[in-house]
Amino acid sequence: MRVSSGTIYDLSVSAMNRQQTQLLKTQQQISANRRMLTPSDDPIASARALEIGQADAINTQYGSNAQTAAGRLSLTEQALGRVTELLQSIRQNAVTGGNGSFTAADRATMAQDIQAMYDELLTVANTTDGEGNYLFSGFQTDLRPFAPTGAGVQYLGDDGQRLVQVASGRQIAVSESGADVFARIRSGNGSFTVSAPGSNTGNPTYSMGAVTDATALTGNQYQIVFSVTGTTTTYDVLDLTSATTILSTQPYTSGDSIAFDGMSLEVSGTPAAGDIVQIDPSTDQDLFATVSNLVAALRAPAEGPADQARLQNALTDALVNLDQDLNNVSSVRAGVGTRMRETDDHQNSSEDLSLQYKQVLSKLQDLDYAKAISELIQQQTTLQAAQKTFVDTARLSIFNYL
Repeated sequence: MRVSSGTIYDLSVSAMNRQQTQLLKTQQQISANRRMLTPSDDPIASARALEIGQADAINTQYGSNAQTAAGRLSLTEQALGRVTELLQSIRQNAVTGGNGSFTAADRATMAQDIQAMYDELLTVANTTDGEGNYLFSGFQTDLRPFAPTGAGVQYLGDDGQRLVQVASGRQIAVSESGADVFARIRSGNGSFTVSAPGSNTGNPTYSMGAVTDATALTGNQYQIVFSVTGTTTTYDVLDLTSATTILSTQPYTSGDSIAFDGMSLEVSGTPAAGDIVQIDPSTDQDLFATVSNLVAALRAPAEGPADQARLQNALTDALVNLDQDLNNVSSVRAGVGTRMRETDDHQNSSEDLSLQYKQVLSKLQDLDYAKAISELIQQQTTLQAAQKTFVDTARLSIFNYL
């Protein structure tokens, strides 16, 4: 079989083109630090790399979400911490306000200090984040949640909690309803409240009361009504809801416990005939009302025994309600702290998972430099040899031998 010069040229050029193509591809791989330049280089690895890349992008977004959630929860926790500090300061003032040596001017000064803390509480309740969204307004992020009115502070937000997706199956609440933090707080000791009407002419004072048997509580309204005959004071306990008398003509001794229907409380002082101590089921009372009532009590005159008793009872009310406020805020703050810890865990998990994804992608996509450079040198040598061979072959002619 005869081989023509044209065939030799075509085969040699074709071989050199293939070698140049392989050399160019290797150079591109080294330049891009990628083993796969196109999906056709390794279809299976390319499909797997696409899946891993998408999973890594989703995981990165979850990590970013967790970071955003952590920042917002941190702002909420700081706000709740400030509320706690203010309530503790107000409570300390309420304790001090019972000092019998205080004058009306002293109490007025204390009321002014508490009023300033009240104003700051309202400011904290209307705290915004760095984007101008209110922290305690539920879903109504652009609505100022607490507004002072003639009847007290009104909550204008809703009960929603904004959620952030931090994992495929986990959403974390990054906000608190202002109603849960500042408004829905059980009055009194959480089960019942004790009060005395301003019409009392004696000076009976009371304790906040305690539950002795939760199963015996009825949720009814009661009155302790005092009677005075000569030097003897007695009392009746009336169930106003059922219109029955629970206890009748019981001897009264200042400071003794009065117990009935799973409740007990102490009444002290000298009641006048017809004086009343009222017991009602606990209701929701916002902390602004608690502080406002305390300010009003400190500003009211307290000259005679009856006024002193009213002041003492108001301070007792303030202390028990402030304790309820503090417990509620602490509970909410603990929940926020738990979620902050969880967001930290999700951020750490996201970073670890991202590292694993990148390691897998590196194995699928990244180039083995040592192997690639070795192949490049080999391809360069092969191409140079092919080129030299082609040059020598092209010079062959029968006329050189004639």
